[in-house]
Amino acid sequence: MLKVKKFGGTSVADKEKIFNVANRCIEDYKNGDEIVLVLSAMGKHTDELISLSNEISTNVPKREMDMLLAVGEQITVSLMAMAFYKLGVPAVSLNAFQVKMFTNSNYGDAELTKIETERIRKELSEKKIVIVTGFQGIDENQNYTTLGRGGSDTTAVALAAALKADSCEIYTDVDGVYTADPRIVSDAIKLENVSYEEMLEFSNLGAGVLHNKCVKIAKENDIKLVVRSSLTNSARYYDFKLL
Repeated sequence: MLKVKKFGGTSVADKEKIFNVANRCIEDYKNGDEIVLVLSAMGKHTDELISLSNEISTNVPKREMDMLLAVGEQITVSLMAMAFYKLGVPAVSLNAFQVKMFTNSNYGDAELTKIETERIRKELSEKKIVIVTGFQGIDENQNYTTLGRGGSDTTAVALAAALKADSCEIYTDVDGVYTADPRIVSDAIKLENVSYEEMLEFSNLGAGVLHNKCVKIAKENDIKLVVRSSLTNSARYYDFKLL
């Protein structure tokens, strides 16, 4: 099976969490699955980069801001590749330019327009785990672009669609979809069934579980979309399907 797995910034915030993600992926890899791993910037690194830019100016060109923010994910994927090699598993890190993930030129909130899959398939054929930067793309002039907050979700689902993956797993620091944020509301109820339409409404209203663009792509391409906790090994999957 070909699986796309996406882990957010809190899941790769430090060395221990990076190795936790690596070991979880290795379990599936050793069972014969092909793994494409999409990562966000570590912890609050994106916020730190924004703070650095504000020290220079609070009115910077959007093109330059995207050039800056693209650095965060590149740090994460390269460190993750090093972790896999430390654990004896072949892996390769790729950024948007190397994969060829094309977008329009709407800096800061770009839309993916095309993803080439040849490089990823080549690396998978060599039995490597492929680690791809989330959140970023390149426009027709090969400038870096970013997909907006939560854009790594969109990267993962779009890659799953382009690769015709068997599943797309979104790992987060909660173990499913709730009626409210369980970290804030103690009696929030975990939902047993969620349709694409319901999830899209949740996302548009500000729910932080999934990026709204990724839900649209999943619906349009009939992607099996799964939310799992990155902090536990809960075996329960939460599949978003059309009801």
